Amino acid sequence: MRRLFAMLSAATLLASFAGGAQAQQLRIQVGTLECRGGASVGFIVGSVTNFGCVFRAPGRPDDLYVGTIDKVGVDLGITETTSIAWTVFAPTAQLGPGDLSGNYAGVDASATVGLGLGSNVMLGGSNNSFALQPVSVQGQTGLSVAAGLQSLRLRPGR
Repeated sequence: MRRLFAMLSAATLLASFAGGAQAQQLRIQVGTLECRGGASVGFIVGSVTNFGCVFRAPGRPDDLYVGTIDKVGVDLGITETTSIAWTVFAPTAQLGPGDLSGNYAGVDASATVGLGLGSNVMLGGSNNSFALQPVSVQGQTGLSVAAGLQSLRLRPGR
């Protein structure tokens, strides 16, 4: 299991660096998207987790979102809480409220025994114009292991 996690983490990080270099050439860093979710139960081949998210950018008010992450792949166990933060790259520095809304896709690798770590990279939004690069590793509490593909649906929040 450790080897699987190590290999998937390395693949995720490699994809992050490779995709991140391309994303940074075509996009501008505009802020940070932070998401926090509650309990999640892995069902061997996938899971669904709901999040409350906030986009923070210098000089503008916080922009709230509701997010749902669907994972397909190995996902075993239960997590109590999950926090994820991404640096947001966009085609322009001028974003309006709700502009990050849309569907994103990427890869994920995580492991948790008490406190856990994970990493994920996401691309999507309007015309796949946004890139979400990990600011730091994902943090979660519980007992689980997950690796595979994931999708993120972001909708305007309250």
